[in-house]
Amino acid sequence: MSRPSADVVICGAGIAGASAAYHLSVKRGIDRLLVVDPRPPLTLTSDKSTECYRNWWPNQPMVELMNRSIDLLEDLAHETGNAFGLNRRGYLYATADPERLQRMSAQAEETAALGGGVLRVHEGGDGYRPSDSHGFDRALDGADLLDADALRTHFPYLTRAAVGALHVRRAGWFSAQGLGALMLERAGEAGAEMVKGSVSSVETTGGAVTGVTLGDGSTIATDCFINAAGPYLGSVGKMVGVDLPVLAEIHQKLGFRDHLRALPREAPMVIWSDSQELDWTAEERAGLEAEGRTDLLGRMPVFCHGRPEGGLDSQYVLALWEYHRQIMGDPVFPLPLDPLYPEVVIKGMSTMIPAMTAYAESLPTPTVDGGYYLKTEENRPLIGPCGPPGSHVIGAFSGFGVMVAAGAGDLLAGHIVGDVLPDYAPAFSLSRYDDPAYLAEANANDSGQL
Repeated sequence: MSRPSADVVICGAGIAGASAAYHLSVKRGIDRLLVVDPRPPLTLTSDKSTECYRNWWPNQPMVELMNRSIDLLEDLAHETGNAFGLNRRGYLYATADPERLQRMSAQAEETAALGGGVLRVHEGGDGYRPSDSHGFDRALDGADLLDADALRTHFPYLTRAAVGALHVRRAGWFSAQGLGALMLERAGEAGAEMVKGSVSSVETTGGAVTGVTLGDGSTIATDCFINAAGPYLGSVGKMVGVDLPVLAEIHQKLGFRDHLRALPREAPMVIWSDSQELDWTAEERAGLEAEGRTDLLGRMPVFCHGRPEGGLDSQYVLALWEYHRQIMGDPVFPLPLDPLYPEVVIKGMSTMIPAMTAYAESLPTPTVDGGYYLKTEENRPLIGPCGPPGSHVIGAFSGFGVMVAAGAGDLLAGHIVGDVLPDYAPAFSLSRYDDPAYLAEANANDSGQL
């Protein structure tokens, strides 16, 4: 059995595939485009996202790619009356450690110099401008370094142990489902089609892509194949003879009803930048030791974080803390979840927001889901040619999939149609691993991962 030929076949209808389809069909005029996925669009891991974005990264290629991606998000939000709810509440990195605050200040100066925006230093809150609770004000850029007095004034719900914070301003969140659905809808209007099915093989002739075979045995003639398979990026890469340098890292997410309003509805993403030791009772410690969970009794890592979820009339909060780095050889669904995750995360959030201590004593009904951060070791995505001529990859989006998707789709489309590529393009191509200078530079940088 065969299907009509296509100019482009995209394997995967997550946020990466949706963006690739949008930028190729709507922005580059390719109308014979097929998106193949056995599941409904945006339902494997794209709908498990925290849906946040930021341009604040510790290396120039990521800053430039994210700035481009956010430019595209803002343009689309303006064009559609902000159909996907983009805001610019920012990321607030708080600390109780004076030495860490100094390091945060030094790192912020470096990121500002890379294109992240101006760093403003405030003592006592003078000159500091709070974020709007909705919308996205393009005048808010760079970052603000706040001392303890400024935190007391503007963020009184944070622990009084905090000595300061960095408020990254070109950052916030939006509806990932809304963005992905909008991109696929626009792509469909431009001629792109969805095909329900799985890719079983990629055919080549003379060393170049000539077609795709689906799980039902049907074939699609094409000379352009895009691997946008999300957590299955590695297995699909093998279909074109490429062993992609990716790993799958489990990440969970907690949602709960904050009926005490411990985190104000207008809050930014709040992030505790210090390691911490959780406040277990003697009885709880004994129980954890009996269960073999001594991993939760010592010093826990940095970056427990959370944000309000929903509108100003909602009571829900999302909270995340990757206190273990759990790597899977191959993704497994359903996701293996830690039954203690809600209790651990709420205790961690209570260190930063003392009012949440009440929830640790009386745990609200939690919702836990999550997905895989499919990532490269240096935590940069893969965007561009991959394997035989006609084969491309867009993925390894780690924990930044929704924020990078627009820029990544735009960059991939540029590769395919022969645009003049931006200077940052080589930093995301698979061929970067053949460049010793890249490897030295990438390994010297912090990943910026939350």
